[in-house]
Amino acid sequence: MTQRLRKLFAPVLVAALLLTAVPASHAAGGPLGIDHKLAYDNSGIYKRSYQKDLIIGMIVGETAGALWEGNDTRLGHTLWQSVDASILGGVSSSALKLIFTRARPSQTNDPNKFFQGGKHYSFPSGEVTTVAAIVTPLIAEYHTDHPWVYALEALPLYDAVARMKVHGHWQTDVLAGWALGTALGLYAHSRKTPLTLEVLPGGFAVGLRTRF
Repeated sequence: MTQRLRKLFAPVLVAALLLTAVPASHAAGGPLGIDHKLAYDNSGIYKRSYQKDLIIGMIVGETAGALWEGNDTRLGHTLWQSVDASILGGVSSSALKLIFTRARPSQTNDPNKFFQGGKHYSFPSGEVTTVAAIVTPLIAEYHTDHPWVYALEALPLYDAVARMKVHGHWQTDVLAGWALGTALGLYAHSRKTPLTLEVLPGGFAVGLRTRF
């Protein structure tokens, strides 16, 4: 792995340490031996409605920003890459959920219950995948000029903890989602032409601000 990739993946490794350091209410288990239920909390900043607001706001924000800027500005091009990454993240995480059919903490106390069939879609976290996918192209593009952009990693970290707090996911679910979203974000950022713009009519590459 190159030094640049190690640097960009560092927040995921830090998150792994933070998430596994949280006290357990049950014995740890799962594929890495770190999965355990957190004390349930659906209030304050961890309220489920706030989690939904975050994911909706980020998807709407990246799409609106990409359409407004177009592909001919640095920011617009990067936002189109974020759109690519979030779409790929949604598709890939949904496919993995169908393959692994892992029971959620809200469904069982045993983190080892994989391949449980329908309605068991804990692994990986689709929301954490999407949040990480959206912020990664921005971090990859601007981290040299504006190091503060790494602060965007606070968004997938918050979502990861919040999803565990409401018993939506285990630790390895959110870590896998974070890693998947980051990898897809880096892939999207490496492409000169966003995949989305290869599918959409050419007019979408021109920003709305240019038209007006």
